[in-house]
Amino acid sequence: MKRISEIHDEDVGLETREVKYTIRTAARAVLRNKGKIALLHVSKHHYYKIPGGGIEKGESIKEGLQREVAEETGCTFTVEEDIGEIVEYKSYDKEVQTSYCFLADVINEGKQNFTKMEERHGFRLVWKPFEEALDLVKNSRPTTYLGKFIVLRDLKFLEEAQKYVKK
Repeated sequence: MKRISEIHDEDVGLETREVKYTIRTAARAVLRNKGKIALLHVSKHHYYKIPGGGIEKGESIKEGLQREVAEETGCTFTVEEDIGEIVEYKSYDKEVQTSYCFLADVINEGKQNFTKMEERHGFRLVWKPFEEALDLVKNSRPTTYLGKFIVLRDLKFLEEAQKYVKK
């Protein structure tokens, strides 16, 4: 899969600290349905993100993608394209995360199954036309360290996805 970018603390306005990183792998989707794409509004922290999350031990990237996106959107889907990967070096969390992103199309809609933490953070699923979704992510003003990485990462994924999304 093509590497789109690497993101460091300096990219979100902070100085990188010398730390020993733990490794995390995640999968995300630009999920299309009826001319719109899925976004999660994280209202408590003032940003939008694309669905996806961490891969669990023993899961393949695509298995983790199916599970995470189904939990956050309630949808089953088919993967259409590999968008790319982004590596985030988050020294304040002592974590280096590689996220793999895919373009996917909804097969069936269902009910979200947010974690308690996601509920506390105000997660809400919204469906928006691609350009509006791109603007919502671009204009997000995250109030947390993690949120700043998420917005920058997902903006890069959406900009790359434009090559595959029919306008």
